Amino acid sequence: MRGFTEKAKLVRRLCLTSTASAGSGHPTSCLSSADLMTVLFDKYFTYDIKNIENPNNDRIIFSKGHAAPLLYSLFALSGAFPVEELNSLRKFNSNLEGHPTPRFPYAEVATGSLGQGLSIACGQAIGTSNLPKIYVLLGDGEMAEGQVWEAANFASYYKLNNLIAIIDVNRLGQSQETMFSDFIEEYIDRFRSFGWEAIGIDGHNLLEIERAFNVAIDNPNKPFAIIARTKKGKGVSFLEDKEGWHGKALNKEELQKALLELGNVDENLRFDLKVPSAEVAPKNFFVPQLSRDGSLPDYNIFVARQDANEKNFVGSPRLSHQINDQIATREVYGKVLAKLADKNPLIFALDGDVKNSTFSEDFKKVHPERFIECFIAEQNMVGVATGLSARGKIPFVSTFASFFTRAFDQIRMAAISKSNIKFMGSHAGVSIGQDGPSQMGLEDISMFGVIPGSVIFHPSDAISCSKLILQMLIHNGIFYLRTLRSKTPVIYKEDEKFTAGGSKILRESKEDVLTVASCGTTVHEALKAYEELKKEGVLIRVIDCYSVKPIDSKTLNESLNETKKKIIITTEDHYEHGGLGDFILSAVSKTGATVEKLAVREIPRSGTQEELLDFTGINALHIVDKIKKLL
Repeated sequence: MRGFTEKAKLVRRLCLTSTASAGSGHPTSCLSSADLMTVLFDKYFTYDIKNIENPNNDRIIFSKGHAAPLLYSLFALSGAFPVEELNSLRKFNSNLEGHPTPRFPYAEVATGSLGQGLSIACGQAIGTSNLPKIYVLLGDGEMAEGQVWEAANFASYYKLNNLIAIIDVNRLGQSQETMFSDFIEEYIDRFRSFGWEAIGIDGHNLLEIERAFNVAIDNPNKPFAIIARTKKGKGVSFLEDKEGWHGKALNKEELQKALLELGNVDENLRFDLKVPSAEVAPKNFFVPQLSRDGSLPDYNIFVARQDANEKNFVGSPRLSHQINDQIATREVYGKVLAKLADKNPLIFALDGDVKNSTFSEDFKKVHPERFIECFIAEQNMVGVATGLSARGKIPFVSTFASFFTRAFDQIRMAAISKSNIKFMGSHAGVSIGQDGPSQMGLEDISMFGVIPGSVIFHPSDAISCSKLILQMLIHNGIFYLRTLRSKTPVIYKEDEKFTAGGSKILRESKEDVLTVASCGTTVHEALKAYEELKKEGVLIRVIDCYSVKPIDSKTLNESLNETKKKIIITTEDHYEHGGLGDFILSAVSKTGATVEKLAVREIPRSGTQEELLDFTGINALHIVDKIKKLL
């Protein structure tokens, strides 16, 4: 116990000094967990500090991300980087951010938005058995988050016996006591009711902590929860179990008082982590690893890489559809993804109990071992995908477009984690018809659009959809594919190419008066409008902006120069703000052009597709009417 005690004391000193140097942070939240984490790292945590890509390394996720100084101190004392660098905590050029992000190489995911760590841990644990161990540290405050219990349900359902959750029950939240104070029995009962093994311990009794890890690691059948009663600020009397200290660093006088109370300690003490086998993790097929320096992708490289990637991807799926065949873009998704997965074992498909609507069931039929049913728990589903991505997998996540809105926080955190996740939202727009507004994805382009570096595709037919799914696979990052419930006619031939940042001019002439730019179902409405106007001798240019982000600025600006009027009419089955119209407006803002947006401007209702397209003002009739008013 002597070794644990002294090392825990050193860990506490480092958490206090680093936060004091930063002038901010959450030292008391670190001190409550210090004993738990010291025992873990000193005896049980298996990790090759020189080979972070080793797939046999144990994983540690700080779901209570505000305890980041503790995480950094543990790895510094394990030889990951010089201990002196801890004093760069929270500095602009430091990788030791206020909450963990992958800028710190030993944190594979970003945390700090509470309640998400257990889901991510599930994603890292699933598909493996017993080893490596996935440890996740949670605070009692975040146990009020519903996502925690979505993840607990998921973990027991899939019998994730290599998952060990450590709950730091230190009683105090940010502004008051947590929901169940320090009554650890409440948490024990809840975890057991969700099908976990769970035990309660004194989180500062080193012998109890050691025994708990022994039991948890030997547990053969279920996920395991260690519920530890602790004291916030443990080790410093004027901090310990006191309110009002959350998120406050110590000043110089307070720091000296605290260090004096902790007492002297050998600052040369270190953790000697066990090293697992030296197996190297498999690399993604044609998918380069994201840099951890926080840089965003260069959209221009997508086009440059396309030919080489498609050529190298043997078995790229082809569809036997002819022009004017009627097929919904959502129907293409599962079939194409299943064929791509034949050649790439890293592809996983995640579903939220809508696989017979998104057609991800086609993937399940041929690759059931890589299909993960997440049930109706979208927040957990995105968290699991983040964990899978951190393990080098390529998760494709599908549900109704509208249901992703409840998981926006998880999506933005996945972006901060530099995750490689492909999202598919079906049943987009009012064109789904009678199901009504609760099922209509009308905010999704806006939502995914604000994510830095994200790519958004909204194909209008089966061929473009199939080609864009391949583009999602061969490039890294957050991709969103928006698909339709209703069938649309095939308008492209099999040999057409589609890229991020591209578009297709479907109708053009030297006599075009203006441009109509659309995506998805409104492309077909624009083509109908073209035919109606042509009968009257009015010619318009029609562009399919299948790549909403990045938008094809070059083609749009060229069209403005080539048409008689510098006007673009945008049509989309999406709410007005944050949709295709705004992306186009940004692309042509310096030209002085007029952008007229036809989009959904009020909450819709149930009805047929035709009624709703007319009610919201985005069908061919309204496009024609708008053009006539502008001539």
